Amino acid sequence: MSAESPRFRAVLDQFVGYKPGKAPASTAGRTFKLSSNESPYDPLPSVRAVIAAAASHVNRYPDNSAAELTDAIATRLGVPAEHVALGCGSVGIAQQLLEAVGEPGAEVIYAWRSFEAYPYLTDLAGATSVRVPLRDFRHDLPAMAAAMTDRTRLIFVCTPNNPTGPAVQRDELADFLDRVPPDCLVVLDEAYVQYVRDPQAPDGLRLYSGRPNVALLRTFSKAYGLAGLRVGYLVGHEPVAAAVRKTMLPFTVNSIAQAAAIASLAAEAELLERVELVVKERDRVRHELVGQGWTVPPTEANFVWLPLGERSADFTARCDAAGVSVRPYLPDGVRVTIADPEANDAFLAAAASYPHRA
Repeated sequence: MSAESPRFRAVLDQFVGYKPGKAPASTAGRTFKLSSNESPYDPLPSVRAVIAAAASHVNRYPDNSAAELTDAIATRLGVPAEHVALGCGSVGIAQQLLEAVGEPGAEVIYAWRSFEAYPYLTDLAGATSVRVPLRDFRHDLPAMAAAMTDRTRLIFVCTPNNPTGPAVQRDELADFLDRVPPDCLVVLDEAYVQYVRDPQAPDGLRLYSGRPNVALLRTFSKAYGLAGLRVGYLVGHEPVAAAVRKTMLPFTVNSIAQAAAIASLAAEAELLERVELVVKERDRVRHELVGQGWTVPPTEANFVWLPLGERSADFTARCDAAGVSVRPYLPDGVRVTIADPEANDAFLAAAASYPHRA
């Protein structure tokens, strides 16, 4: 019997998978998890009732096409149903897209630092990452355009950018898209679009409608508070949406998730009132941090970014000891989710007590 292990792809030898945010290690008093950009609010009662009813039918397979949810999204956004494709969160859609375009020699461009799933999903798809450094915590779209080659197959533009917060600007994005060849797909990752208040931010739906090589990623995880059910979707022209459907793992959006997402769309007005509360808290937290002496870039998402560099790990540990978990991105900085006022106040107190602000 051979002592050798089974053979796996060589890329796994250097592979670092996705690491989710952690809960606080401290057990003293109430603790606050501000490391995963989750909504601080439970699902609405109307949505919980639908989830409970859907649970009684889990002995049956879900609708693989998610037709009712697809129609609900299309109606809400005013787009053809054929332009909508579903997946396991927007990260699942990103994986499906990369499986559709990825092959040896293909290149994928994205800003860095940006969503941490892009590198490993690109590696798994057999494509090559081309990382373009941020400039002042924002996408450097001219530099990303300059990085394009005839091997570029897909470009991610995360707006607002996770983890730094700023959104790209409407005019600069239009100029950038004008430089992208029609056979290269540009994916606007809009996981936090409901939190955007910048009047100069782009309207992704308007941009995509006139550009067949532009698609949007959105999710029910953040503003809709369904992170545990994993529902994301793409809006793109029919060839793009069809490619995403082809690469979807069968039954990947379960029946409870589909029912909850439909119910959340029906209750959207009430849900968006909660989003407005988070936006107000976001502005308050950033204002107070700046007042404490911290450098905090403008943010259009449900989090703030502290560019702490080498002190990121130490600051994270200090917050953890105070019962507040935040998300370090070593060696660049720390991302802090905006939650309810009590949690935000706990974080602000921890930040105020830290001796080395910047």
